[in-house]
Amino acid sequence: MTNSPNKIRVLLADDHAVVRAGIRQFLETAGDILVEAEAGDGAEAVRLIEQNPPDVAVLDIQMPKMTGIDVTHWIRAHYRSLGVLILTAYDDEPYALGVLQAGANGYVLKTAAPDEIIQAVRDVRAGKSAVDALIAQKLVARMVHPPAAPVDALTEREAEVLTLAAKGFTNKAIAVQLGISDRTVQGHLAHIFDKLQAASRTEAVMRAVSLGWITAANE
Repeated sequence: MTNSPNKIRVLLADDHAVVRAGIRQFLETAGDILVEAEAGDGAEAVRLIEQNPPDVAVLDIQMPKMTGIDVTHWIRAHYRSLGVLILTAYDDEPYALGVLQAGANGYVLKTAAPDEIIQAVRDVRAGKSAVDALIAQKLVARMVHPPAAPVDALTEREAEVLTLAAKGFTNKAIAVQLGISDRTVQGHLAHIFDKLQAASRTEAVMRAVSLGWITAANE
């Protein structure tokens, strides 16, 4: 990254090149924002930040190698003052809760108007929070009417299975890692979904992270 003293220096991380190109184009029309680096996955984002930290990292949530949540955890451990803006298509509060708890400064949907996203980058750079109005409403509703806490915590084996699932391992790969059968993995996941009142792996992972039962960060 080069020195741009009068502009907000941005790292843009998204695994879709076409999406990155579109976001870059409208961010740079603002005049005070310069996208100095692009990453196609979370690990590349970390490498580029290490080389030269930007003012703001604009991250997608679902990326190969490291998710936006993983990268946010890493940034907060190494660059506490760096602004983190999550720009995603996911409007589910478990996602938002997970990244905000990880230390993100903002959470904006890709469906937002370009001007809103530009302002979110400026706000994050200024140390303000920038949360999509719909997401903020859902988070407030969650605080007022929180989902019932699971009666039973995950067993040690269930936590191992869900941690590997969070890292992107398939059922077969999880079975190999833990030395158990595919059917046993499926059984563990069924119990996990039931305990966490989840309908998918992603929902189960986000709920477990918000409860502090597992970490979303890749070790």
